[in-house]
Amino acid sequence: MKKKIIEQELNFKAVRSGGAGGQHVNKVSSKVVLSWDCQKSVGITEEEKVLLLERLKNRINKDGILILETDTTRSQVKNKELVINKLFDLIAKSLKVDKVRKETKVPKSVINKRKETKVKMSLKKALRKRVL
Repeated sequence: MKKKIIEQELNFKAVRSGGAGGQHVNKVSSKVVLSWDCQKSVGITEEEKVLLLERLKNRINKDGILILETDTTRSQVKNKELVINKLFDLIAKSLKVDKVRKETKVPKSVINKRKETKVKMSLKKALRKRVL
């Protein structure tokens, strides 16, 4: 993955942010919407494209474009930085290959401990019974 190339492929759009905020919110476009066409991207390899399309299929639309948006701060510049960081975190997380879990044998100490607790519990419950 080449960040510099991907950064050049990004498209930004500034939109008015919704919610409370008074007059200022109605005049200023501080929300940033990022769109990135990951299918046509040159910054990632074909294998990475397949991984991204599989793992981010809920976030990618039918045209193959990933859309992210942020309106966390009042500053458009900071929101742009935040949404870029969000994109690269998302890409890094989805490209990370999970370790294969190797099954191990249950230790004898664990088996013995379980048996001992069963014996103790049955003894405790046996003592609760009425003596004839």
